Amino acid sequence: MGGAARYPRRDWSVSEVVIRPGRASDLPFLATIEASGAETFTVYGRELADGSPPAPDDQWADALRDGLLWIADDAEEGPIGFLSGEHVPTGLYVAEVDVLMARQKQGHGRRLMQAAIDWAKAAGVGAVTLTTFRDIPFNGPFYASLGFVELSEAEMPAHLAETFAKERAAGFEDRCGMRLAL
Repeated sequence: MGGAARYPRRDWSVSEVVIRPGRASDLPFLATIEASGAETFTVYGRELADGSPPAPDDQWADALRDGLLWIADDAEEGPIGFLSGEHVPTGLYVAEVDVLMARQKQGHGRRLMQAAIDWAKAAGVGAVTLTTFRDIPFNGPFYASLGFVELSEAEMPAHLAETFAKERAAGFEDRCGMRLAL
């Protein structure tokens, strides 16, 4: 099953959402979740600068294989959010976190992040890192509420500096790198 998954409108307040490890059967849903999550940026006047389409299903295959893909799974509707990570020399790099726009502001992103942080602690890695928009409430301020601190470019580990440079080259502005020391 490829392409866009359909999500009917309904009252989600009664649905149970669990955070669980990803499965191969989740991959076809991720592009729809990613595209919906990206729409949220337009609310803040920030269309994604590079205009790229959602990632193909196989982009998430490495995270799935490595056990670094977590899914927010609604008991009735299926996947509504995901977090994809990468193991890097300094710890865990959070490559992407997305939640369907209609399901945002319900704590699912926070729970996905907590699952990744819990994994990193259990794995004994030194830190969790990511890049994000500095001033959008569900980006920099959200991660700061979880204990992440903004790093200067000089403080960024190599993997973060490389990602940050690629994002700048793609036209992203007001980005920052952040780290949660464990």
